[in-house]
Amino acid sequence: MPASAADSAIYRNLFSDDATAALFSDSAEIRAMLLVEGMLARVQGELGLIPETAAAYIERASRETQIDPSALAAETATNGVPIPALVAAFRKEMKAPEYAQFLHWGATSQDIMETGLALRLRRVTEIWDERLGALVATLGKLAAAHADLPMAARTYGQAATPTSFGALVSGWGHPLLRHRARLAALRPELATVSLGGAAGTLSAMGPEGPAVRAGLAKALGLSDPGHSWHAERDRIGAFSAWMAGLMASLGKIGEDLILMTQSGIDEIRLEGAGGSSTMPQKQNPVGPSVLVALARHSVALASAMQGAGLHRQQRDGSAWFVEWLSLPQLCISTGRALALAEQVIASLSPDADAMARNLNAGGGLIHAEALSFALARHMPRPEAQARIKELCAEAIRAGGSLPDLVRRDFPDLDLAIGSLGTAPSEARDFAAQAAV
Repeated sequence: MPASAADSAIYRNLFSDDATAALFSDSAEIRAMLLVEGMLARVQGELGLIPETAAAYIERASRETQIDPSALAAETATNGVPIPALVAAFRKEMKAPEYAQFLHWGATSQDIMETGLALRLRRVTEIWDERLGALVATLGKLAAAHADLPMAARTYGQAATPTSFGALVSGWGHPLLRHRARLAALRPELATVSLGGAAGTLSAMGPEGPAVRAGLAKALGLSDPGHSWHAERDRIGAFSAWMAGLMASLGKIGEDLILMTQSGIDEIRLEGAGGSSTMPQKQNPVGPSVLVALARHSVALASAMQGAGLHRQQRDGSAWFVEWLSLPQLCISTGRALALAEQVIASLSPDADAMARNLNAGGGLIHAEALSFALARHMPRPEAQARIKELCAEAIRAGGSLPDLVRRDFPDLDLAIGSLGTAPSEARDFAAQAAV
């Protein structure tokens, strides 16, 4: 098995996402960095920092030049960053040393790499926002369709009180609405240009440095922070934390579905469930299991990203390297989970008969709370609760039905049960929000 599932011909379709992974390929990174170098030259030419003829040549070459990623490997292993090798290869491909000397004027490796990353993350988050919208819409339709479908709510793995399947679905969907809103706030922060020069002072560009940074940001459609931020890792840290939070919410959907498809529960059917190599009867919840595995892995990667926020002084190679090792896989896992969650939700169907069977299993003990409050209308609540608790014990001991025992002991009282409380309205409220 390759070190990264995204690079595996066997496991790629299980754990990776082509659209996201494509933006973390060597070729995508090189293309983004060349674009930054070209735009930097153009802006510097417009401001008179380098000759305009050189700027125009560099910009045009940045769009046309093809660089073999493997050609950068040896120098990158020595230098710790790919930019020196990239610049050397680019100058060679330009075949115009009189212009090539002005390439990468006053910038540093981190400027080019992080601005290139900002361009790629902008596209990544566009893809994810679309997927979040589709997922929320699918959940909204599911919640509306089953707002009144009763089922057992479970706490600590035990039957608690009745709820509706639509309400359960709304509990999956509400966090996703909030995650999408948080992403909308994060995206402009991620789309920030980096241009600080060797130590963040832009000294090689002289007084034109801030204007170059502003011009580069405008040319690339990024924001200008107004200062260097090489060692300020809060933006990427917040993004990593957002991914961890999103993945926890998607993993929770997976956990619930694993339990609801469990033999003996059988409340959910999944189309295209996985099979076994030896047991013909198996319908394994592979999709939900992948969601849980990706969530757990992503939380670990996000933890590494938070630790990488401790950058020493103006630049810290070791902390930055941790980001390189963690961020691509974290993003690819997030992309895969978003795509997979939508597929899983679209493929599931609730089994109303199984939900009814489980709701009424255990001698109707799930109605104990409702019966105790109904009885409390006719006597002090502590006494009502104590009486219902006694009848619960009798039902467990003798194998009877709690509602029947209550009717036996209180034949003259109207102790109607069966209310789903706010569950149906909560499901419909979420569906309305999801449709916006």
